[in-house]
Amino acid sequence: MPTLITPHGEQPISAILFDKDGTLLEFVSLWGSWGECFLARFSRQLEERGLEFPAQHLASLLGTVHDAEGRIIDYDRNGPLAMGTMSDLYAILSWQGYLLGLSWAESMELTDRCRQEADALMEQSKPVLPLPGLLHFLDECAAEGIPLAVVTADETAAAENHLRWLGIRGYFSAVIGTDQVERGKPFPDMALLACERLGIQPAEAAVIGDTNGDMRMAKAAGMAVAIGIAGNAAAGPAAAAATRAAASCCCDQSSCRCRQQPGRRECSGNRTGCWQ
Repeated sequence: MPTLITPHGEQPISAILFDKDGTLLEFVSLWGSWGECFLARFSRQLEERGLEFPAQHLASLLGTVHDAEGRIIDYDRNGPLAMGTMSDLYAILSWQGYLLGLSWAESMELTDRCRQEADALMEQSKPVLPLPGLLHFLDECAAEGIPLAVVTADETAAAENHLRWLGIRGYFSAVIGTDQVERGKPFPDMALLACERLGIQPAEAAVIGDTNGDMRMAKAAGMAVAIGIAGNAAAGPAAAAATRAAASCCCDQSSCRCRQQPGRRECSGNRTGCWQ
């Protein structure tokens, strides 16, 4: 059985479950452009109806960090855009429209139009980038025969597309989106289903993710270890602290590797910037 090396000891594992956005893919590259389009179209639709949502509050809707020009440059790792389902995001904007005076039905229709435009933009531009070191790490896991799966708050069809755009779909034996389970993160349902698909017990698998929801899912499912990807401090200390508090350890994925040693296989993570 491969051994996962963490800053706090060695952990035998049979498989690794990855979050998608912010763990496999650069979050802002993919969801920054989508979020900018979604919010801009929402504001424009409101203006056409004589309504206005205060621009200074747009960032608080989805948990995004904006520069002076309004571009999304970072995100709250424990906010709605990072942890919520797509239905959660649509409900947040629909609720804002309702608060401003639209009927619930009209607000839902407005939100759906904004979603379609943002989805079309994403489909056209395919703005996916891997996290540093990811492709090498996946190659090493594949070479060692370690089963891999994706567990994501995104819907399965969209997640499959994003992995294919990046050319990494073939590394994963299972892709579990939130539409396949009754409860998404932080509940254990996706991790348990992934383990079932891989034919392993939860206590034999590691979870790698970038949010508190990933860490809490892993704990609830009884996973062997939960590894938090260290994020940018721009999203705020509270988000980072919450992820660290729930993680078994936290590290920079660019230094992760899987290697063969006499008598055993090892996956190693950077020993810097890690917490129990």
